[in-house]
Amino acid sequence: MPDMPLTQMKEYKGSSPKPADFDEYWKRALEELDRQPLDYELVRADFQSPLAECFHLYFTGVGGARVHAKLVRPTERSNAKRGPGLAMFHGYTGDSGEWFNKVNYAAHGFTVLALDCRGQGGLSLDPVTIKGTTVRGHIIRGIDDPDPDKLYYRNVFLDTVQTVRILMNMEHVDENRIGVYGESQGGALATACAALEPRVRIAVPVYPFLSDYKRAFEVNPTTSAYEELVYYFRKFDPNHLREDEIFNKLGYIDIQNLADRIQADVLWVTAFSDIVCPPSTQFAAYNKIESTKELLIYHEYGHEELPYLGDKALSKLMNL
Repeated sequence: MPDMPLTQMKEYKGSSPKPADFDEYWKRALEELDRQPLDYELVRADFQSPLAECFHLYFTGVGGARVHAKLVRPTERSNAKRGPGLAMFHGYTGDSGEWFNKVNYAAHGFTVLALDCRGQGGLSLDPVTIKGTTVRGHIIRGIDDPDPDKLYYRNVFLDTVQTVRILMNMEHVDENRIGVYGESQGGALATACAALEPRVRIAVPVYPFLSDYKRAFEVNPTTSAYEELVYYFRKFDPNHLREDEIFNKLGYIDIQNLADRIQADVLWVTAFSDIVCPPSTQFAAYNKIESTKELLIYHEYGHEELPYLGDKALSKLMNL
């Protein structure tokens, strides 16, 4: 069962705060990103396919991080007729995943760049030094640092934009035909990327994480992906004296506060029995999207593999 009736969710726009300087925060962040070079290093992968060339791609992200992504590009490509690009983002604690599903997209003419989030399960490094705990999760990484620019997801959101910009600058990619895709944390990153890089044409976020933290905390947080919030309050603020401060600061990295910036065509996927990322938190972001959007609901499914989702996502992205 969903955590809120559907009729109510369709009107719900979140209960978490938006910092007063939110727009200035992301303006400053994007200005920092603008100073980052789009240079990258390619290392040919051991895995190859007759349909695609596969590489490890490395670039320097904000804060000097060495960031890794998997690049899969069609074997046959033409600079004269540039093809679409697709940025893919993975779930929490994971990595950019196997080559196989990216080859499927390459077979349809896509150049795919799949990001490893810094400091998680892949090869990207997280060199940023922060004040405060680094235990039990990335949402709270940097929450005790007096500088909100040290929030972990601030830099990961910027990495997604840099990933897309690198794609756009590849000779065989049409910069006007860029899509983003991700599930869970990856869904959040697809949302943030489309919000911060308005040239993204199509976005497919699937049951996205990192939305409406206060609501997530109120809905069974010990069984959800937001359990680190419970850990933080138990360990560092058991009387909730800093509750307003904490949730306001998390507002900088809350995708519901970015959603109204999206200009892409959005296919939004939600599973109603999701106890990992409660559906209401997802609707908080979806309801703020002002661009063309479509909602796909899996009524009896949770945070799991969704039938024929791959077919639906590819069909949507083929419109690039």
